[in-house]
Amino acid sequence: MEASEETLAGLDAWRSMSPLQQPTYTDEAELQDALSRLRAVPPLVFAGEADMLKERIAAAARGEAFVLMGGDCAESFADATADKIRRRIQTVLQMAAVLTYGGSMPVVKMGRMAGQFGKPRSADTETRDGVTLPSFRGDIVNAHGFTPEDRRHDPERLLQAYQVSASTLNLIRAFTTGGFADLRLVHTWNRGFLASNPNYQRYEELAQEIDRALRFMEACGTDFEAMRQVEFFASHEALILEYERALARIDSRTGTPYATSGHFLWIGERTRDIESAHVDFLSRVRNPIGVKLGPTATADDALRLADKLDPEGEPGRLTFVTRMGAGKIREALPKLLADVGDSLPHVTWICDPMHGNTITSANGFKTRRFEDVMEEVAGFFDAHDEAGTVPGGLHIELTGDDVTEVLGGAQEIDEEGLRRRYETLVDPRLNHDQSLEMAFRVAELLKAHHR
Repeated sequence: MEASEETLAGLDAWRSMSPLQQPTYTDEAELQDALSRLRAVPPLVFAGEADMLKERIAAAARGEAFVLMGGDCAESFADATADKIRRRIQTVLQMAAVLTYGGSMPVVKMGRMAGQFGKPRSADTETRDGVTLPSFRGDIVNAHGFTPEDRRHDPERLLQAYQVSASTLNLIRAFTTGGFADLRLVHTWNRGFLASNPNYQRYEELAQEIDRALRFMEACGTDFEAMRQVEFFASHEALILEYERALARIDSRTGTPYATSGHFLWIGERTRDIESAHVDFLSRVRNPIGVKLGPTATADDALRLADKLDPEGEPGRLTFVTRMGAGKIREALPKLLADVGDSLPHVTWICDPMHGNTITSANGFKTRRFEDVMEEVAGFFDAHDEAGTVPGGLHIELTGDDVTEVLGGAQEIDEEGLRRRYETLVDPRLNHDQSLEMAFRVAELLKAHHR
């Protein structure tokens, strides 16, 4: 089935809306050449996969599943190696195994992967030693090095982002269907983590419970073949609209548009204004989508966004990702949930405990405190318990590597410790051990919530 002319024209309506956070390309011919090639490439994901994810997220809104979205703050082309991708997937799978048991429900696994190459910035330029250049906006736009050539907004990078995303998705599919994600193997990895963690005793009881459950299932003759494979979806912020538009495709089943750059796309706090280009564009594709809501978000904001992005109230279509900050969530989120009331029962609520908790250390590193991150998660659960609504999931910036970017955790990373392996190009990420420690602590919250 083909799309109507009105539908196709609607996909370009954003162009007249002064879109924020977009690259400034200086060579129009170069841009159009890159976009024409991008429009001709195969889709990265398929409409049926996006529909399946929508069903999984709808289950989370009903309290029948829990969403775990994790990955880099901003992927880099250089880090799209098999080992780094494998470690990221492994970390998400390990967290999911613990959360599945803690919540006694399926965990919907999503990576901030295969497309998370762009980052919004608070300033268009950066000045160092009297030299002013365009800000680094992620590998899809320019390079991190501080030279005029590195910081030039290069449309060829749109093609490179597609190619790196394709190779990343290829690895994700291989790892999650080829036995690497076997639940028994994942649990063995978690036991290895516990043995080296100073908080071993706190988490050992839960690990032993999972052990007993697996042995019981084996004794009952459970077919573990079904547990050798998992569903794993790709998500990113739909920031660079030329990229998203070029990868929009019409579903032959329905004649409706899907963004085929990823299964789940979200709109950031900086670009979620109801009249914004980003809101308009995502209102026109049929993927499951999310919107970040900061501490200033009101019920009116939420209701108007829902009306624009999900006018039919389709379960699984719209997710609100709250990012309030540890110091504000216990005041801001209960008020937001109370004011929204029972108007949006089909919407899924997810907690992003990272972006509201960024600080600068005394020695100049952009960082976060692990305990602040966990306090926001605890506040998220408490607010939903109080409102009688469903805490639907987590949205985490993490890496599978042994970096030192977030203060605290069982490893007790201090300010001097940040110097050891601070590798992020943009925002600080939880390392592998901090991510798993978070999973065990959130599992305790999930168990309490379902009592």
